[in-house]
Amino acid sequence: MPGTISLVKVSKIWDRAPHSAFTDLIRFRGRWFCAFRESRAHALAPGRVRVISSDDGLLWESAGVLSEPGIDLRDPKLSVAPSGELMIVMGGTELRGTGGRRPRVSTSGDGFRWRSPAPILSQGDWLWRVTWHRGTAFGVSYRLPGARLWTVHLLVGKNGIDYEERCRLDVPGRPNEATVRFLPDGRAVALLRRDGGDCRGWIGASRAPFTRWSWSPTASRLGGPNFIVAAGGAMWAASRDVRGREARTVVARMTTRAYEPLVELPSGGDCGYPGMVMHAGHLWVSYYSSHEGKASVYLAKLRV
Repeated sequence: MPGTISLVKVSKIWDRAPHSAFTDLIRFRGRWFCAFRESRAHALAPGRVRVISSDDGLLWESAGVLSEPGIDLRDPKLSVAPSGELMIVMGGTELRGTGGRRPRVSTSGDGFRWRSPAPILSQGDWLWRVTWHRGTAFGVSYRLPGARLWTVHLLVGKNGIDYEERCRLDVPGRPNEATVRFLPDGRAVALLRRDGGDCRGWIGASRAPFTRWSWSPTASRLGGPNFIVAAGGAMWAASRDVRGREARTVVARMTTRAYEPLVELPSGGDCGYPGMVMHAGHLWVSYYSSHEGKASVYLAKLRV
């Protein structure tokens, strides 16, 4: 089990839109990059992806804006592709007509000059995050084939654009948002949100070829679940944690069978969707929250 964790500081790093939400965080070429959605509301409104950057985590500047007419771009997730480019995978929802959705991808060689979002996969897919492992991108796409039937599928791809399905994950209860990471021994681990049944999040683990998974429930209802694997295989997770009617953004200790919230970040109401980076002996967590009024982006530094 990993050791203790404590909050060092939290700062608000962006609040220039009426609603800023659904963050991710990464280190790229010696700088911080944070991506999130800007809009006038949580949903059912035009959304664009803002990327901001900082060399010290204190002063932030805009590094790019991605938008598409008639499309709500949301849930941007950052990764560094094998090509060395910074990549964003994001959801794209049509605001008129069918209300269909399809993932988009954008790349940048320097983090400041971004290519226009390009559709990938098929209508109805939502590839929520990808993690690169030995030159291959792994991610979970969730689909809604029926009002009461939500399905999740493990996808793999080599270039960040073209994917094939490895398996359908056997998870009931309207499963959706998921993060997949890899342990030093090669096992894949998934942390997954569920919005049906008891609504508790699930943790899954699998060995190559990652077609058979074992699952364990958490005690928490998750929103925007994320986790990282630290040195030695210790796992730290973060998510919106809903218990009763209260929502908070928490940092948790995690194993392949357990999720234990330890630190509650200053947050409340519309909140969560963290990005996570281990850097210089500290855990850095981006997230959004509306506890001070409008939904804004925050950055927490924690001592592990």
